[in-house]
Amino acid sequence: MSLYYIHREPIIKKDKNPLLLLLHGYGSNEEDLFSFASELPQEYYVVSARAPYDLMYGSYAWYAINFDADENKFSDINQARISRDIIAGFIDELLAAYPIDANNITLIGFSQGSILSYAVALSYPEKVQRVVAMSGYLNTDMAVDNFAKNDFSHLKIFASHGTVDQVIPVDWARHAIPVLKNLGIETVYKEYPVGHGVAPQNFFDFKNWLQS
Repeated sequence: MSLYYIHREPIIKKDKNPLLLLLHGYGSNEEDLFSFASELPQEYYVVSARAPYDLMYGSYAWYAINFDADENKFSDINQARISRDIIAGFIDELLAAYPIDANNITLIGFSQGSILSYAVALSYPEKVQRVVAMSGYLNTDMAVDNFAKNDFSHLKIFASHGTVDQVIPVDWARHAIPVLKNLGIETVYKEYPVGHGVAPQNFFDFKNWLQS
């Protein structure tokens, strides 16, 4: 497998089961979002992947975030694009390894994992049907060239953000919504009175959205 991961088998087994692929944030690891696993719907394979770039012990990134002399943050777009394609390939590897329904795949990303989830879904909408993008933003530079020509008719997005997020300003998250609507992507967007984290209500709302 191209990424290290941990997983939970579906509790309700079918011939083919849907997949929830969890993508953690910068400086975190695969254990972070996996703490939700027991609360997620029982018919899903739940796979939590570890990002490929090692920061320090137990801490990983999908791409580097660098600071210039004026303390402006900028993302390593090249690394992000490499990670985007690793995730796309990893989905294929999971389909080969487990009886997963290829037409029922959801990416659940937090922060940097959310930014990558957008990039994978816009680049390869044939691989992903749903995205839960929490506390992230849309950076179209990370998508493949000419992504706007893709067929997004089967893609649905649930995006959410904390109104007092100190890490990624809520305005950055809001900018995604008109872009997604212009692409014809069915999008639900919600805000919660929290910082850079997942509010219990947020978790409850995206779970309901998945089940509907």
